[in-house]
Amino acid sequence: MGIFEGSVVVYLRALYYPAGFNFPLVPFDNIIGLTELIRELASLFMLLSVGIIASKNFSQRFAWFLYSFAVWDIIYYIFLYFILGWPENLLTWDVLFLLPVTWTGPVIAPALISILMIILALIVYHFNKKTQNKVKISKTEWIVLISGSVIVFISFIWDYCRFLINHISFKEFQNRKLSDKLFDLSVQYIPETFNWFLFTLGFIVISSGIIVLYLRNKKMIFI
Repeated sequence: MGIFEGSVVVYLRALYYPAGFNFPLVPFDNIIGLTELIRELASLFMLLSVGIIASKNFSQRFAWFLYSFAVWDIIYYIFLYFILGWPENLLTWDVLFLLPVTWTGPVIAPALISILMIILALIVYHFNKKTQNKVKISKTEWIVLISGSVIVFISFIWDYCRFLINHISFKEFQNRKLSDKLFDLSVQYIPETFNWFLFTLGFIVISSGIIVLYLRNKKMIFI
């Protein structure tokens, strides 16, 4: 899936960025934009299906979904670097996702989150194997993991949302033609700053949830 995703990007860049990808994004047809959104949703459904097919309980399904998502993301960047020599380095900015708004950030940020996802998935898989598929993520652990994920998500959309707020008045937010305004602004947006504070905070919170999950299950095995 990482190679498929990378292949699509290679084609899109050949069509829209023959001189190489850079911000601001070039204007594209509504059909192309809609197709990209559908493709991203389809990718998520494919990843979910991997977890459902490969697992026996919810925690395993969640783990395999995370593992597949993370490996897909890492392979995607490796493939693009092999084919296009991009990204030039780990601090190169990229459009990470388009739903519900544009996510942007340096490549190293999603790579670090992918590593956390792989670690969490392997921990769940390991303890499921030790306990005959009886591992459950506790309510507290869910709260910590989800809270950290939300913080990381905000860090990815922070700069883009700041840009929109600076260019759209309160009255325009109530205008029915806001979608046209948003489209016009999307092709003017150039990333300026990444909120490393929020990202680091979210990374630490997620890591804490993973550590708590590991220690709790390790303790249960020895009891």
